[in-house]
Parts: sequence; structure tokens; C-alpha cells
Amino acid sequence: MFDKVLVANRGEIAIRVFRTLRELGIGAVAVYSEGDHEALHVAYSDEAFLLGPTPAAESYLHVERILDAAQRAGAQAIHPGYGFLAENAGFARAVEEAGFVWIGPPPAAIELMGNKTAARTAMRNAGVPIIPGTTDPIGSVEELLGLGEEIGYPLLIKAAAGGGGKGMEVVEEPGDAERAFETAQRQGQSYFANPDVYVEKLIVDPRHVEVQVLADAHGNVIHLGERDCTIQRRHQKLVEETPSPAVSPELRERIGSIGVEAARACGYRSAGTIEGLLTRDGEYFFMEMNTRIQVEHTVTEMVTGLDLVCEQIRVALGEPLTLRQEDVRMSGHAIECRINAEDASRGFLPAPAPVTGYREPAGPGVRVDSGVAAGYEVSASYDPMIAKLIVHGVDREHARRRMLRALDEFWIEGPTTLIGFHKALLSHPCFVSGETCHGIVESEELAARAAELDGVVAQPTGASAATNGKVERVRTVEVDGRRFEVRLSEPEPEWRALAQRRRERVRAAGAGGAGHDAVVSPMQGTALSVRVSDGDEVEPGQVLCIVEAMKMENEVHAHRAGVVSQLSVEPGQPVSTGQVICLISSQS
Repeated sequence: MFDKVLVANRGEIAIRVFRTLRELGIGAVAVYSEGDHEALHVAYSDEAFLLGPTPAAESYLHVERILDAAQRAGAQAIHPGYGFLAENAGFARAVEEAGFVWIGPPPAAIELMGNKTAARTAMRNAGVPIIPGTTDPIGSVEELLGLGEEIGYPLLIKAAAGGGGKGMEVVEEPGDAERAFETAQRQGQSYFANPDVYVEKLIVDPRHVEVQVLADAHGNVIHLGERDCTIQRRHQKLVEETPSPAVSPELRERIGSIGVEAARACGYRSAGTIEGLLTRDGEYFFMEMNTRIQVEHTVTEMVTGLDLVCEQIRVALGEPLTLRQEDVRMSGHAIECRINAEDASRGFLPAPAPVTGYREPAGPGVRVDSGVAAGYEVSASYDPMIAKLIVHGVDREHARRRMLRALDEFWIEGPTTLIGFHKALLSHPCFVSGETCHGIVESEELAARAAELDGVVAQPTGASAATNGKVERVRTVEVDGRRFEVRLSEPEPEWRALAQRRRERVRAAGAGGAGHDAVVSPMQGTALSVRVSDGDEVEPGQVLCIVEAMKMENEVHAHRAGVVSQLSVEPGQPVSTGQVICLISSQS
């Protein structure tokens, strides 16, 4: 067994890995950025090493600094978690060349499956069904249009080196082609340093069904059933469950076999996920392979009783799998809700802010994987996830009701979160009946219901929530032997009022007295691209610039026709919430 393992990640996944290391008697080594100096994963570790400044490129993505930290700590192995460098074949090779054990799949498998076009070719050659489309990158809009004529619309453009929902753009009709092609290329370059894109036929209203696989160095490959990850926004998952409400035992066996064959075809080792699409007619197509532990691995652990991180560590040590396919048993139903710092009522915009109050739910069948506590600031520099809430029940309806109870108990003050959204979704007839909820997730109906529920999220006595310039506090009083809950309003804390006045002054000053002409950024982040220049004439709805924060892109549009002036941003520059991007003055 290893003496020490360095986890090259942050937040809840770092803590998740540390917990298994503790159970195995292995020292847990953390790394952190300057922005994460007070982060929970740093406090939870046995020892921690500073990597550099807050931006990921200067800390969590800096290979040499991570390897140096592992050397200084005397670690024997490195676990990458997910995100950051987890699926970077170059990092995996660098780890092994530096003399450390890589707790993950072989670099060659990461490389093959990380290139989506090469992966599609390999799967097709292995007899694994793939979605109709190209197996080579496309190089022009004209090529894209030709493909549309050949296989029909809608199409889905995907970054060849992509993953996690990034670099994916839908082409409903020929008029969408140029914008979608450029956006997917830009995202591919920005997130994966590779602008290559390929195209698949867009399957309408499918289920996103993935298979958890485990493989060792002795030729053993098994699957642990499927997870249904259909509930998404912007091609990124929000709710995951197992088993899928649409998968029969016979279909499970077929999907599992496809997952095992796909893992064998790429010489896989460790835990991994074969992601696929299940059509209404029961057809299952390989989509991609995630060569790492998944965010949603938790639901599989809940129904199988296995510790997937422990299995990863044992495989990395050269041990065979601890069970055979016939030994796998799945009991009950598990659901995971991602509690992100996002505003569902504003198109799931990121909502970074300090966490001023925090209380997790508990009780039978409830698990919370989190990396925050009261006093922690959810940063715009990283992913918007605050926590993962996971429940286990005897069946799906039991798990659904348990999740609603746990969501009622979850209290987070400070950032806007998806707690209300999840309560609205899990209560909606489409989710209750196990449908795909196509068109519901991002609907105004659900956003309005989520906003309504956000106002009544349970709070412990003494907690506060700011509303209309005041703070409302929950108090319990007793009258004639009977308890009552009463709400007291009092002036808002000084720091909140000052912060609000400061935002208002900034906006007013930036607009230069021309508030109606001003276009402001809806969120804090970085300007990825700027589409206009001073003096340009624009139409209502025209894209002016794209602001990225917490792994999300947001287009900033012109609110009126006019002429652009006082443009204040350039590509690569930081942008604050409420900052004036430019003025658009009337042409008259």
C-alpha cells in the first residue's frame, strides 16, 4: 500500500479521495492555489502545498509545480480527481516518468478516448455502435453544410478533444452553421487547446445513459450498471440516478456488454465511464468515454456498496479486481442533485459569492459530498459546484421523496443555488413519471417555480436572508404553552448595504449618465471574445461579446439598435458583474 498519495485537485472531489485514503491508512497530500488558501480540502488533508496564483493555469494546471509538490511531500502516487488534468495524457505520462504511480488509466487510453474522432473510429472498428456522423474533423462551414444535406438536420458540432459539455453546438438549420461552427472551434481552443471539431446527427430527446466500468491490469473488465444523466442544462448534467427508469434487465445486460467491449477496445485500466445515448426505440449508441472517476460515481457506490476510489487505488497497485461480473449486486435506487452556485431564473447564470451560512441535511440514506463551509467564498475562477446531494431509497419513488426531504433541510446562505430548482424539478410530473423532461429543465415555468421555492428554503433558527433591504430572522416563541414560528425584520447588515450602494455607484458612473444606453455584464468572469468595435452599428439581439465564468459562456447582446461607443473590454480581460461593456446610442 502507498504511504502517501497527492490529489491533484480541489474541493469536494479532493476531500472525497482523502476520505478513502484515510480509511486505507494512506497519507493525504493536498495542493492549493492562493485563492484556496482557506479551502476545506486544504484543512482536511494531512499536509498541503501551495501551487501558485488563483488562475488554474498558474496552479491546478501547472504540471511542474504539482510534480514538485509530490516530490517534496514524499508521495508515491498521484490521483487526479476529475476536471483539470484528470484526462490529460501528457500529465499522466509526466507523472509516471517522474517516478510516481498514476492512479488512473494508461496514458495511451486517455489519449485515444480523449480524441473523440479517433475514439469513434476505434469503437466502430470494435463493433460498438456509434452515432451517425463524421469520424474525422471537419474543416469548414461548407463541409458542415454538405453534411447537413447528406444526413439531415439537426446536427451537433462537438470539440474533438472535448468533454464535460464544452465545445458542443446545435445546428438546427443551415443558417445556424457559421455561428455554431465558430463557437465550437473557439471553445475547443479555449478549454482543450484544440480547435478541431466533428459532427454527429443530433438525436432528438434521447436519454443520456452511461455505464460504469472497472478494469484491471490482468484482463478483467466488469460493469456496475448504468446511470441515467438525462437531466442537463447546456449539455452539462444536473441530476443523475441509477438505475435508469427506462432500462430493463435485458437492456441493462446489452448496454453493460457494450461498455465492457468499449473498455477492452482501448486497453483500459481503472474506473471509467462509457457514455451513450438511448433512443426512444431502444437503440443505444456510444458517445464518448470519460477516462476518470465521474462526478456522479456516488450513485453507483450507493446501490452497489462499492468504494470506486478504493478500487482505483488497488488497480493502480497492480491488484486484480475484488469482484467478478456475477458478484455485482445492485440494491435500491440512488439519485444525485448537483447543488451549484447558479441562478435558474436567469438562465443558470453563475452566482459566485461568499457562503455566509451553511447547514447540510442528514438522516437515513442521505450523503453530502461538499467542499465548502460557512465563510468560504464560491469563486468565479472555478466550477460552480458547491456540493453534491445524494440519496438512496428502496425504489425510485422512495429515493425521490427522500431527496425532497433532504433538499428541504439543505440551507445555504450567500450565493444563489439550485436547491429551489431541484425541488421544483423533482416535484414536476415529468420527473415523477420518469420521463426525459425535455424542454422542461430550462423552461420559464420551472424557473418561476424554482424562484418561488428559493424563498421558502428551510433555515435554522437565527439564520438570515436578505430581502428588500432588510434581513428576516427565524424566531421561536411560546404562547400559552404552544410554540409559534415568527419572522422579525430588521435593517440589513451594514456591509450588505454598503456593497449594494457601491454596485449602484459603479453602474451609474460607468454609464456616464446614459443608463439607457449602457450594456452591462450579467456576471463576473473573463471576456473570451469581443465581436464589435467603437463606431459599429448594431441591431437588437446582436452578440457584442462573450463572457466566461465558472466554465460557462454567456453571450452579451445589444438591447437596442444603435452605434457602439466607449467599448471597455478586450479578449482575455476580467469583467465584473454590472460592469459597463459599452454604450449603444441611438442613430438619430
